[in-house]
This record gives sequence, structure tokens and C-alpha cells, in this order.
Amino acid sequence: MDRSAFVGRDLLTLLDFTTDEVAYIVDVAAWLKRETQLRVPHAHLPGRTAAMVFEKASTRTRTSFQAACAQLGMQSFYMRPDEMQLSRGEPIKDTARVIDRYCDVLFIRTFGQAKVEEFARYMEHPVINALTDEFHPCQALADLLTIKERKGRWKGLKVAYAGDVWNVCQSLMIACAMFGADVYVARPAGYDPIPRAWEGAKRLAADSGSRVVVTQSLEEALEGADVVYANTWHSMGGPEKSKEQRLTDFQPYQINEQSVKRAKPDYIFMHCLPGYRGEEMTDEIIEGPHSVVFDEAENRMHTEKAVLYLVVA
Repeated sequence: MDRSAFVGRDLLTLLDFTTDEVAYIVDVAAWLKRETQLRVPHAHLPGRTAAMVFEKASTRTRTSFQAACAQLGMQSFYMRPDEMQLSRGEPIKDTARVIDRYCDVLFIRTFGQAKVEEFARYMEHPVINALTDEFHPCQALADLLTIKERKGRWKGLKVAYAGDVWNVCQSLMIACAMFGADVYVARPAGYDPIPRAWEGAKRLAADSGSRVVVTQSLEEALEGADVVYANTWHSMGGPEKSKEQRLTDFQPYQINEQSVKRAKPDYIFMHCLPGYRGEEMTDEIIEGPHSVVFDEAENRMHTEKAVLYLVVA
């Protein structure tokens, strides 16, 4: 497989790519990470331009993308939503076609998946989903790289997820199912994945021989887990139930020193951040010897750099 198979393609969800293609993205990310660590210049995309539209708050996504662009020799432009004509009612299709004339790629962080897909429909250059309510493919790529670095493989591992069943969870389900890792999602009743993610993950799991399990039992999810993944109980822009209701509903799902006793002794702890100590996990867990949270955060930059390198002409 080579770069030509990716040039010009959108990344809207991991379901857009085959298992072999996703594995190749992770391999390219590992290569670029080594170059970064060795201080080897890798400005492979000089003179290219990237537009950034962020309608949700961001620390890791925005900074990692801008750093990735800088290291690839690209120039990135942050477009504030309140300063764009979209805020005054300009149709997405008009904005998209204008950005397409100026920039070689757009990455967008927004609410509904439909908005990202509409930008992609009207742009010839690639559109990268930097997070929607439904999917967060860039986080899933960083998660895959982190697991591969620490465990040496994906197939046959058990990944336990506890937290809101939202974009990160839904992309993680797909990523694990692609590569033969069992994923157990522990959540209260009434918090379920969207059909598109659930059905996609089940189809991929059938092909890879893995299991995708959604359970109300944190104990079942953690039993023998190789990877313990916590996430916030109140996602940014999360639907229906209030923060107070979510704090009550998810309280039995905290990752702490007692609950992780069910995991394997060499488990790794992951979290996409931002993390709320005392809610979804304790300080002892995120700061403890099993935590790879900040390696995982760093890997956002390397995997996003790989995506840019592959899709930008």
C-alpha cells in the first residue's frame, strides 16, 4: 500500500476505510513519530494550506493539528465560527466551495455529523472530521497507535470502556472491532451507541472474530481487561439528560484502585481527556503507573500528521 491510495480522500469516520488502510495510517504515524523524536525534518507538504473550523472548544485537537501542519511544512488558518459568514446564514455549500478554492484540506470540529458530510460533498479537497457528536476518528487512530506501542498488537486484547456512549466510544468500538480486539462498553441503562456505530462495529467484529459487548456491569467489562479506558460522564454537547442526572447515573462506573483489581496486572489506563478527577476516574489512576494518557494525547499529533501526509495532494 502506498500514499496514492489515500490522496484526496475524506476522513469522516473510520468506516470510510478498510482495516488494511487504517493499519497503514497507524504505521505511517509510527514512522513520523520516530522522525519527530529523532528531530529529523519531515516537511513533506511545503506550501500546502489547511483551513480549521472549530465550533466546539478544543485543546488537544486544535493544537495537535496545528503542530502537525507546522511540522509538515503546511500553513494552517483558524477560522472563528462567530467571524465566518456561516454565523450570518451563508449556506454551508457556499462556504465549502470557497474554502476549497483557497485551501488544500479542511479539518472541522462541530456538532452534527451531517455538517461535516455536507462540507465533504461540496469540496474537492479532503475534509477531516476533527470531532462530531457521532464520531471522533482522529482520537481512535491515536488510541490504536498507543495500544500497539504498549501491547504490541490489537488482536486478542480486551478493551474495557467506561463513560459516556458518545463520539469517542463509538469510534473506539469500530477501531477495536476492525482489528480483532474485544471491546466491552460499561454504561447505565439508556445510554446506547447510535445504530450506525453499533451496526458497523458488529459487522467488523464478525469479520475479525472479536466481540463488541454493551453491558450495565462494570465488573464484567473490567474482568481480565488489557486496556481500561475511562471517559467523561457528561460529553461536550451531550444529549437529553442533564449533567446532574449523568453524574448520578454513572457514579457506579468510576475507575478507581478497587475496580481495576479485576483487570490484568499489566493493564494500561487510557483517557481521551479532558478528564475529571473524582468523577470517571480517581487521581491515583490517571497519575498511576498504568496510565498512558499523556502518551495517548501526544499520539493525536502523530496520527493526525499521518492523515494529512496521506490525504493532502
